[in-house]
Amino acid sequence: MMSTWITTPISTDLLHGALDVQRTARGLLPHRLPAWARAQYSDGQLAMVEAQPAGVHLAFRTRATAVELDTLPTRHAYIGLPGRPDGVYDLLVDGRLTDQASVTGGDLVTIDPANGTVERQSGPPGTVRFTGLPDGVKDVEIWLPHYETTELVALRTDAPVEPVPDRGRRVWLHHGSSISQGSNATSPTATWPAVVASLGGVDLLNLGFGGSALLDPFTARTMRDTRADLISVKIGINLVNADLMRLRAFTPAVHGFLDTIREGHPTTPLLVVSPIYCPIHEDTPGPGAFDLTALSTGQLRFRATGDPAERASGKLTLGVIRDELARITAQRAADDPNLHLLDGLDLYGPADFAELPLPDQLHPDTATHRRIGERFAKRVFSVDGPFAGPSS
Repeated sequence: MMSTWITTPISTDLLHGALDVQRTARGLLPHRLPAWARAQYSDGQLAMVEAQPAGVHLAFRTRATAVELDTLPTRHAYIGLPGRPDGVYDLLVDGRLTDQASVTGGDLVTIDPANGTVERQSGPPGTVRFTGLPDGVKDVEIWLPHYETTELVALRTDAPVEPVPDRGRRVWLHHGSSISQGSNATSPTATWPAVVASLGGVDLLNLGFGGSALLDPFTARTMRDTRADLISVKIGINLVNADLMRLRAFTPAVHGFLDTIREGHPTTPLLVVSPIYCPIHEDTPGPGAFDLTALSTGQLRFRATGDPAERASGKLTLGVIRDELARITAQRAADDPNLHLLDGLDLYGPADFAELPLPDQLHPDTATHRRIGERFAKRVFSVDGPFAGPSS
């Protein structure tokens, strides 16, 4: 180990993209929901995903040419399926992706998808190491794995670090499902919201929660109380695959969610994004489930278990949700000129599925994340787009 390492306490002025941090016995755990919101649910799925640091990154200015970060990851494995690759840490220097690495060790949570049982094994922290950084003052970012809970233990460099000065960027607050969190993207800056943030020159706060974009009131209140210059909410897929509510409840729930956001952000550009194309749920209601036939061959795939005829009784499908979101936003936009709608089919539609199918029938791969991000940025940050700004 180098004798010139400088250990810098990991403080909140170095941590971006988190809404809360928790001091644990082993380090600092970033959260994407505040403590008061975490006290208002008992769902283990949401507890897991909100602590997975999608969009969360360390940022500092330094002359260092070597950086080490000790972390303790928590990984999840499913019995009968190939192990998921270790989470990737992306190193950006002056905004450019420069290196990638992973950490060994950490805790392992094993889940049996057939019966839902969970086992946990504890492991030691590991170290991600980046060397050969260019000499001279530069801004360094280390983006944390978007699907691994990551406790930050120690930061070491071979030169002092200081917080990055405010760059005057607008803050984009986004809420959505596992697709927004980044499922199936290979690294944290390859998720479609991270792609958008880079192309749009904005700072991202990603409230993409795998399986839990469910119009929860505490999420709306969190968004209401969070500083943001631009806001978007992507609504639909989780409501269908959770089979959570019927159309009668969906409509007022959307209104209530938007009303709550507007209490804190009355004139902020607010974009409602309807679901991207997903054939299993276009016309078939949920609940969604693991495809056990595929599971028996070691493949992870999802399927819809509802009956299309149940739409008549109010069950939700992606088609139903797109139509209702279009109606709701048109109604509200008459009195709210800063409310906008983006049709998810403009981001990823049937032709895209034919070219770039969803590998597990639900989540896009890295190439598709890139396409969605580029299309979102082009439509939303254009001169006449809802997020147009001084640089548009």
